[in-house]
Amino acid sequence: MASLPFSALSLFFSLCVLLVSPTHSLTCTSQKFTGNKSYSNCTDLPNLNSYLHYTYNSTNSSLSVAFIASPAKPGGWIGWGINPNGTGMAGAQVILALKSSKGAPEVKTYNLVSYSDIREEKLSFDVWDLSAETNATSGEFTIFASVKVPGKKTESVNHIWQVGAAVNKGKPGKHEFAAENKDAKATLKLAAAAQETGKTAATTTTPASGSSNTTATGGGKKVGVSGLRR
Repeated sequence: MASLPFSALSLFFSLCVLLVSPTHSLTCTSQKFTGNKSYSNCTDLPNLNSYLHYTYNSTNSSLSVAFIASPAKPGGWIGWGINPNGTGMAGAQVILALKSSKGAPEVKTYNLVSYSDIREEKLSFDVWDLSAETNATSGEFTIFASVKVPGKKTESVNHIWQVGAAVNKGKPGKHEFAAENKDAKATLKLAAAAQETGKTAATTTTPASGSSNTTATGGGKKVGVSGLRR
């Protein structure tokens, strides 16, 4: 009689390993991009099942990124941005990919003046090569962008990311305020990520809470984002 519970328990744990391992083994290093897009570094962000691929060019203080996440629901949105003067959402300059009526995600830029004052407008720093795409299989969105890092001799930036469930008349609906939503912020260390000629470098992010794994992965025409003030 004693062997039956042990066998059942062994089977249970074996099934758990089979079910959990594929998800836990997924990291940014397994993600590939079409065309000639490549980045020097990537990090598994600590919240919202999201990822950031990036290359920092110290010669002109520009940061090229690919942010990957799934909207909270299929008809929702994802966003990534930089807060030049703080560590949270208020004051952040963000890029959003929103589900559009045409199916493909639409890219917009927002100034989060405060939690109650969100303006669709040009960012406070230069941004170019903006685009977004969706993975029909996984439902993930990817935002591509290059930004001029604000400030001189900047060694790090405070970045944020978020996902939402709905888009209403072309505008993002409110996101959830669970712990993982509130903690979707970190410090991205650029000094360690600076790419020298013919070399790549691994770097790290310092999350507001939790932890993240970072590793090296290998990495136009400038177009201004027109003002879209509400």
